[in-house]
Amino acid sequence: MKDLFKILRLLVPYKRNVLLNALCNLMVACFTIISIPALIPFLRLLFGLESVDQTEPSGPLTTNNALDYMKYQLVVWMDLYGRETVVAWMCVFLVSVFFFKNLFRYLSLVVLAPVRNGIVRDVRQALYRKILDLPVGFFSEEKKGNLISRFSADATEMEWSILNVLESIFRSPFIILGSILYMLYVSPQLTVYVVLMAVVIAFLIGTVSRTLKKNSSAAQGQLGETLSIVEESISGQKVIKAFHAEAYLFGKFQHSNNTFKRMLDRILWKRDAASPMSEFFGMVALALLLWLGSREVFNNGVDPAFFLTFLFAFFNVIDPAKQLSNAVFNIKKGIAAYDRIEEILQIDTKHQQTGTLHPAQPFETEIRFKDVSFVYPASDRTVINKLNLTIKKGEKIAVVGPSGAGKSTLLDLLPRFYDVNSGSISIDGNNIHDLDMGYLRGLFGIVTQDPILFNDTIYNNIVFGQKNISHAQVEEAAHMAYAHDFILEAEQGYQTIIGDRGVKLSGGQKQRITIARAILKNPPVFLLDEATSSLDTASERIVQAAIDKAMENRTAIIIAHRLSTIQHADRILVMHQGNIVEQGTHQELMQSNTEYSKLVQLQHF
Repeated sequence: MKDLFKILRLLVPYKRNVLLNALCNLMVACFTIISIPALIPFLRLLFGLESVDQTEPSGPLTTNNALDYMKYQLVVWMDLYGRETVVAWMCVFLVSVFFFKNLFRYLSLVVLAPVRNGIVRDVRQALYRKILDLPVGFFSEEKKGNLISRFSADATEMEWSILNVLESIFRSPFIILGSILYMLYVSPQLTVYVVLMAVVIAFLIGTVSRTLKKNSSAAQGQLGETLSIVEESISGQKVIKAFHAEAYLFGKFQHSNNTFKRMLDRILWKRDAASPMSEFFGMVALALLLWLGSREVFNNGVDPAFFLTFLFAFFNVIDPAKQLSNAVFNIKKGIAAYDRIEEILQIDTKHQQTGTLHPAQPFETEIRFKDVSFVYPASDRTVINKLNLTIKKGEKIAVVGPSGAGKSTLLDLLPRFYDVNSGSISIDGNNIHDLDMGYLRGLFGIVTQDPILFNDTIYNNIVFGQKNISHAQVEEAAHMAYAHDFILEAEQGYQTIIGDRGVKLSGGQKQRITIARAILKNPPVFLLDEATSSLDTASERIVQAAIDKAMENRTAIIIAHRLSTIQHADRILVMHQGNIVEQGTHQELMQSNTEYSKLVQLQHF
């Protein structure tokens, strides 16, 4: 029940539709129940019982003498209007009952459709919002396929396994309750027997469904693994083909896909057992009911026509009971899917947003690292070790060192993509943890080694999230990034769609688009992480010129392997194993004949 309440909470924003659905299903149940005694006149005519007793019952109409009043009224109508007219009226009445029954059933589905689709939409929106709020470190641990499967497979499973059965959840209990009440009226003894049988059947079916939630959760996790292989294969096509790894990856995918198929088989076997089991046990109960009921009829304990309607009411219980048993299985699967979604939704990100300070003037004096240490989650290697550093406003700082020295991590700590484990980072004397996150990240323009572009227009990739930007400003940023000319040569200029990850552009063009994006933001600090290392010589010169122009009158921290790009920096920091081992200008470090000069010699510079 606790798991079910988690799902029912999602219905709160749609309570109006839910109430209308419940009302419509109540009407369906009412007309279903009405259709049961409506058959009695036909059955009495069939058995020739309409003239057994023509004496009007005495006293007011009560539940105890309702049967006698019904028999008497049927006889009166037949005497007044004739058998055929009465039968015609009864036919019209039955058609009307079933018309309204199905009308309200359709209306129940109409009002439920916005609920089903709305909840799936809400869950996906909440999941996407959460993914946007998650720290960068989360994505280094979680596979993309697992995240995508929560949007697609898990959300769809929720719709089909839970929301698809809301109709039966809201309607079937009404029909079962109404049918049982009618059965109690006809024969309390037989009804008690039916209820006991229902309890036994529910217990037997419940034993099968207990492991379904656990199995479903494992299957959804396996699907995430399979989708991760697909995602990696799509993004790594060049490497796959270059190393002839198609067969290897196909074997890996085939193994994962077959494992998922076997898990899904077991789940479906258990789920699909619900309906046959309930139908078989229902027929066993019916056979025993026919045996016990016939004895009551033979002993004049129950009117034959009423016993047949009792059986009809019993059948009205079986079908909704089957729907509910299927719903139990489906809900188990759906809750497993929702639990996987909740794993993401319940990740605490509030500590990422603790700061509220929003200084009036952005970056006035300095950035300071004080005894900063950092270790990546799920790792025991210290990447930054008690680092101390002060960067003055307007200073151009270059950071060099071997791979794994902590250069990129140093930059990632500034906009709080990761939080320090010890020590502090301050800007103008304010700890960055105390600063408003939007304000803090607004201070930095970031250009990375791999240009991050989106399948959109060039214009939207440059503007990207910024508001109140004019076309003239975009063009000015593109001019400064030496991107304007090649943009105009594109098929539709600034409105050209550049494809997934900017596949329609060259490496240098993509990098200049990202530089234009950073320039348009007009940040006081530039963070450049290997911005030219993957470019050819001609592209590097153009991009480097764009970077130099963008950094005019700004503070910049530049990471570069190509030392030729940073020799004119105000200060060069040499990092090794998370520490700054030396610093100074290019000339000063070359004269020292230590770590920096060795790096220069290795590059034959």
